[in-house]
Amino acid sequence: MLVTRLLFAWWFRPGKTRFLKVGGLKRSYLIHLPPGYDPRTPTPVVLALHGATMNGPMMAWFSGLSKKADEAGFIAVYPDGTGTFSSLNWNAGTCCGSAVQKNIDDVGFINAVLDDLIQGFNADPRRIYVTGMSNGGMMAYRLASELSDRIAAIAPVSGTMGTRTCHPHRPVPILHIHGTADKFMPYAGGRSPSGKLLYSVDHSIQAWVKANGGDETPLRDVLSKPEDEMEVTRAIYRAEQHGLEVVLVVIEGGGHTWPGMKSPSRSLGKSALNISANDLMWEFFQKYQLT
Repeated sequence: MLVTRLLFAWWFRPGKTRFLKVGGLKRSYLIHLPPGYDPRTPTPVVLALHGATMNGPMMAWFSGLSKKADEAGFIAVYPDGTGTFSSLNWNAGTCCGSAVQKNIDDVGFINAVLDDLIQGFNADPRRIYVTGMSNGGMMAYRLASELSDRIAAIAPVSGTMGTRTCHPHRPVPILHIHGTADKFMPYAGGRSPSGKLLYSVDHSIQAWVKANGGDETPLRDVLSKPEDEMEVTRAIYRAEQHGLEVVLVVIEGGGHTWPGMKSPSRSLGKSALNISANDLMWEFFQKYQLT
């Protein structure tokens, strides 16, 4: 198992490795610069946070986000959580692993990553976005609450809030993507296979609709075609006074996967290939920037 993880960490390395000292710990992140990157031009950034038992290079492979970065011209960043070898996790609240047990300051780490990106790569401080898978999606929610003054929007995939409430300093646009057959992060909440308390998708959406002052009744549409294997629906909660949205994309029968990418394991369930999480989130992100 260790050899396999090390091979994954090396083979799927997406770019340059950067190291930072935060909270007495040596931390790292990987950065992928698009072909047209010009250090003289402020460039948008998408942070992609890996799930538990993964790391940054694995997230690059799992999500395929670097390809979208090359097409759209944003910087893709894959931070590493903490843990053992390539089996890392985030302190996202109720989950996960040693990061919670040791109360790792992952918010402080991401804050330092943003400083490093702005200073070293001319990242546009108005256009910093965060996505994440599973535990990484949970961490994206925590960052939206605690670093709302730095993050323009988030797009969690198969990851619900890890906290009961959220208290952002400013409203934050949310795009949440989730499958109804996710066994590792159940749509209705409950307990994970490891016994961790997990909040429901509805809890996450309603908490942020309330925090953002959004409408309680959403606009609904269907993203899939009638002939598609998996139905994909969308609910849009608008907060007109702030000019933003909380959006929920639901994949009927979808598992613990990244839509648009084939599922790497049958144990994770089915992945929707009739939509692309990367396309949906970048279309969403482009609507927003900090003022």
